[in-house]
Amino acid sequence: MNQPRPAAVLWDMDGTLVDTEPYWMAAETPLVESFGGSWSHEQALGLVGLGLEDSARILQGTGVRMSTDAIVDHLTTEVMRSLSETGVPFRPGARELLGDLRAAGIKTGLVTMSMRRMAETVVDLIDFDAFDVVVAGDDATRPKPFPDPYLQACEALGVAPEDTVAIEDSPNGLRSAVASGASVIGVPLMVSLTGAGAHALWDTLEGRTVDDITTFHAARRARLAAGAHAVQEPAR
Repeated sequence: MNQPRPAAVLWDMDGTLVDTEPYWMAAETPLVESFGGSWSHEQALGLVGLGLEDSARILQGTGVRMSTDAIVDHLTTEVMRSLSETGVPFRPGARELLGDLRAAGIKTGLVTMSMRRMAETVVDLIDFDAFDVVVAGDDATRPKPFPDPYLQACEALGVAPEDTVAIEDSPNGLRSAVASGASVIGVPLMVSLTGAGAHALWDTLEGRTVDDITTFHAARRARLAAGAHAVQEPAR
């Protein structure tokens, strides 16, 4: 019997679809240093997966004397400049899997804490029609790790969260997607995802196909159904 495919696959952007985290770090360091502060790699890792306003407040704590909005705008502009110079730095296998999903007719959404103008820049640089919906940081009612961005994407796509698969690379992103009710795959990049709640951890997206996504989703749904059945019909 054919396994039912997910109604949609939802993608985080920075660190999951594209390897832009080094661009963010490269923008943060000179900004902090311009105000006489210092910024370590470990501190930069602490911002991975955070909403940009939360990140801006942390940078203010290092001495950056700019408003939250000004910091967000500055960092976004710097990362967009890097993108314009280098193109889209897809993570291994991400473009191929995204194209496979589109060819199979599965809905796709981009769920990112980056600003919409940056998300649209990345989407516009992809050489095929990649996403049915984009939920960006300035669209979200509450940022990750709240479930709101994923719930908003599901509503826009007209799908139930439990019928979707989400792909994330950060603990905050995983918590957001899991809290929404989606089946969640973690693909680590900069930080460990151990204990962050992913329903599966894949080392890479390279070589992954629609069939892998479908098998994962079907197994996850089967485990949930078995658990519900066990609650409804306890052993005698």
